[in-house]
Amino acid sequence: MLSSFFPAPKLFFGSAVLWTLIAIFVWYFTPLSDWSLILDWARGVTPEVVEGERPPFLTAEKLYTYLYIIFCGIAFAAFWTVFNRNRSYKWSVLGSTFIIVWTYFNVQISVFLNDWYGRFYDFLQEALTNPGSFTMGDFYGQLSTVLPLLLFNIFALVLIDFFISHYLFRWRTAMNDYYAHYWPKVRHIEGAAQRIQEDTQRFARIMEGLGVSFVRSIMTLIAFLPLLYTLSQNVTELPIFGAVNGSMVYVALISAAFGTVLLAVVGYRLPGLEFNNQKVEAAYRKELVYGEDSADHCAPPTLASLFADVRANYFRLYFNYLYFNVARYLYLQGANFVPLIALGPTIVAGTITFGVFTQINNAFNQVENSFQFLANSWTTIIDLISIFKRLASFEAAIAATGMPIAPDEVPTLKEYLQPAE
Repeated sequence: MLSSFFPAPKLFFGSAVLWTLIAIFVWYFTPLSDWSLILDWARGVTPEVVEGERPPFLTAEKLYTYLYIIFCGIAFAAFWTVFNRNRSYKWSVLGSTFIIVWTYFNVQISVFLNDWYGRFYDFLQEALTNPGSFTMGDFYGQLSTVLPLLLFNIFALVLIDFFISHYLFRWRTAMNDYYAHYWPKVRHIEGAAQRIQEDTQRFARIMEGLGVSFVRSIMTLIAFLPLLYTLSQNVTELPIFGAVNGSMVYVALISAAFGTVLLAVVGYRLPGLEFNNQKVEAAYRKELVYGEDSADHCAPPTLASLFADVRANYFRLYFNYLYFNVARYLYLQGANFVPLIALGPTIVAGTITFGVFTQINNAFNQVENSFQFLANSWTTIIDLISIFKRLASFEAAIAATGMPIAPDEVPTLKEYLQPAE
């Protein structure tokens, strides 16, 4: 699953996490993040010249931040291109780096929009409170400031979705090449055809949504946690606890942690049931396939027995999802009211404007949703775990054949299709 595409997967992903933590530490805890020092050092570039009349997302400080992120991405990709360059490095290393860096920029657009909505709702509050204080030109002028960025973001989203689809199909291709190479030795395994065709396809499809969502959650936390902590200075106090520095950050963390633990406990049986579900489905499908070529198969009693296993497992699955969804929907609906309850004393005291309230609420939702990644994605994660278990058992069977050559030595699809010289 991983080694067929990524170079030394454990080391690769471990180094990605470590490099990210180092980059965050350097940025937030060293003078390197002070863009004005760099400008002074550069001599000849002044803050006034760089700032100009650029939009808030293109200020000198933001541009410097973007350059730092791009540099960190290039450094990581360059290291793995040289250190352990595998056959798929263009997609596995360069492609992964590009997706992560692009996701960061997409999150930065969300940060800008959060700031824009705060200013726009303050404008609305002033316009509604003092009728006639603004003209239609002022109103449409406010709206026009965000349109160019939104149009660019739509264009970028379409392109990155196209890229990610190709990225994941390259991953599926690498898995397919590896598994198909050992087909003569593993064809006897129960559900072997399903492992190679269906499970690799479902694995790629799930990773397309789940993997990108996970990366976005991490990038959102990196971008919005400091912002929410700063905005929390406007919160006078929390119910029961009173004044707390960075209060809304702790509220989001506690709310998300509670939901994640709750759903993990309630749904702990679901991955095993999904795994068993595929086993009984595979047995039923295999008998039907054999029945297409032989009259000795697909006798009604045999089909009835196999389908009875399918039905029994589905009924167990439905029952477990029944109480799991009760807990899931109760939590997700209740979580919508958490920021309103936490901001209650501040709202009643009237110490913030509507725009600031919108900024705090949006930032809180971004942070909480990121912390809630496991809770929001639990049903998809359950499906992924079951697929992972099936592919892992399939790979164990491959290993038992006398173990395999390295993934990079397995002939590729292109090599099989290339005309003989």
